Amino acid sequence: MEETVFVSACLRGVPCRFDGRHKASPEVEEALAGRTVVSFCPEVAGGLTTPRRPAELVGGDGHDVLDGTARVVEDTGRDVTAEFVEGARRALAAARHGGCTEALLMPRSPSCGRGTVYDGSFTGRPAAGDGVTAALLERHGIPVRPAPGA
Repeated sequence: MEETVFVSACLRGVPCRFDGRHKASPEVEEALAGRTVVSFCPEVAGGLTTPRRPAELVGGDGHDVLDGTARVVEDTGRDVTAEFVEGARRALAAARHGGCTEALLMPRSPSCGRGTVYDGSFTGRPAAGDGVTAALLERHGIPVRPAPGA
């Protein structure tokens, strides 16, 4: 049976990142070879535009956002937590509908980061943690790993 993998849409060449670009790479394509792919952008699905202001996790990581103890804010201070949570919920629904057995997501993203995200200071400093979508997928038994070469 062919494996189905859930993938951040920006890694598949869709220009949906906050800066209006994508992050497709030969390493990602190689990792996906021979597999069925469900491409998805949780941030756009949650109602955010492309391009959009940069956003980071403040007060914790995606697990904390899901628990209501942290937020996602733009560099202007605007709270976009609701959009990130809605996008994560829609991502989970798409992954389940597609029968995804794992997820390959954009590293360091406040939605898709796995293991490392930015620290909320908008200075590019990394912090341990997961993005909101990565956290929700993991909580529902879909293993998440950061994309190679992204």
